[in-house]
Amino acid sequence: MPSVAFYTLGCKVNFYDTEAMWQLFKQEGYEQVDFDATADVYIVNTCTVTNTGDKKSRQIIRRAVRRNPDAVIAVTGCYAQTSPAEILAIPGVDLVVGTQDREKLMSFIDQYQQERQPVNAVRNIMKTREFEELDVPDFAERTRAFLKIQEGCNNFCTFCIIPWSRGLSRSRSPESVLAQARQLVEAGYKEIVLTGIHTGGYGDDLEAYRLADLLEDLDKVDGLERIRISSIEASQIDERVIAVLNRSPKMCRHLHIPLQAGNDAVLKRMRRKYTTAEFAEKIRRLKEAMPGVAITTDVIVGFPGETEEMYREGYAFMEEIGFAEMHVFPYSKRTGTPAARMEDQVDEDVKHERVHQLIDLSERMQLDYARHHVGQVLDVIPERAHKGDEEAGMIMGYSGNYIQIVFEGSESLIGQLCQVRLTEAGVNECRGELVAVTESAPAQLRTASVV
Repeated sequence: MPSVAFYTLGCKVNFYDTEAMWQLFKQEGYEQVDFDATADVYIVNTCTVTNTGDKKSRQIIRRAVRRNPDAVIAVTGCYAQTSPAEILAIPGVDLVVGTQDREKLMSFIDQYQQERQPVNAVRNIMKTREFEELDVPDFAERTRAFLKIQEGCNNFCTFCIIPWSRGLSRSRSPESVLAQARQLVEAGYKEIVLTGIHTGGYGDDLEAYRLADLLEDLDKVDGLERIRISSIEASQIDERVIAVLNRSPKMCRHLHIPLQAGNDAVLKRMRRKYTTAEFAEKIRRLKEAMPGVAITTDVIVGFPGETEEMYREGYAFMEEIGFAEMHVFPYSKRTGTPAARMEDQVDEDVKHERVHQLIDLSERMQLDYARHHVGQVLDVIPERAHKGDEEAGMIMGYSGNYIQIVFEGSESLIGQLCQVRLTEAGVNECRGELVAVTESAPAQLRTASVV
């Protein structure tokens, strides 16, 4: 039986794409082996969001070549899309496929094996207007299913290379999304995470069908217990989306809404599509419509031109919003973006000091959010046995509003929808006690691991 090994760098969309590519190999009779094992085919799914991502991708490609020089070495993903010639120049690389035409992967491999000549299958992504259908009927070692509904981005933020590696925004057809959602429910998944490069832009290229329509239709899927949106821009949350989120008991009371900066001058330099006042008003509306909703966010620290005064203003704004958690990143130059050419680059030591300060703020806000839910009974889907200490019989899962809770229970509960009372708040991890359990989950979910 031929074997294939995968290595995935970058975002959750990349991990979804890797799962989809594995389905292609599985249909052809391949077995999947560990990346450090000897395989017949190695697939490296690359990231290019930073220069560091490019470097890491090259390291992994060379590792695959060393592992088995006779194997087919195929490189795909964002770095492959933007720099195919650079990748093909690495000795041992046989095939480069970008962020489209992955459904033809097996034929490209056949072509290489017959001709024994390197294959560059990368096309101009900016000319692509159709969503590439890559189904994932099940996810190995996961209790949550990811469902990709959208590809590409039209925003062209000054710090971001992604539109050039993923192309313009393309939406998956509603019929296809709903069909896969039903398939995932039949496979036993109780929670689906809607994902994409610019998820909130779903439907912008469709006629009279938007994200709110899709959420309403997904809400009607029998057997689906929880629907989570992986990330959504504040500018994409309109009154119809808020109404659906508020009305449906299946919609998770958690939204990840990237802020990136808490100062209007910095946001303008980033080419973001909102001001801090507009962002704050959108958060106010969400909290009004969905009491107790967890709002998490992304923040870039030390963007070119960010003065100490701008940073302090941003810090105060984030504190005022009261996020449930922040993912904080120091600004990193990305060659080829307008921000990399901007003057007034911020000193690295200054950036890292600000990062630490904002991480401390995030942890304080995260603890405060959890404390407000102590004593409440929350829906939790256990994902794995807890391995953080020596306690036996403890399992871990996330509530609908994305609080990580550890509680006593057998591993047979993994994948089931449980009612858990939050008893102790913490940073990154809280404690709870099991109150009730819904019907049993399928066997394949009982041994699944965390996403």
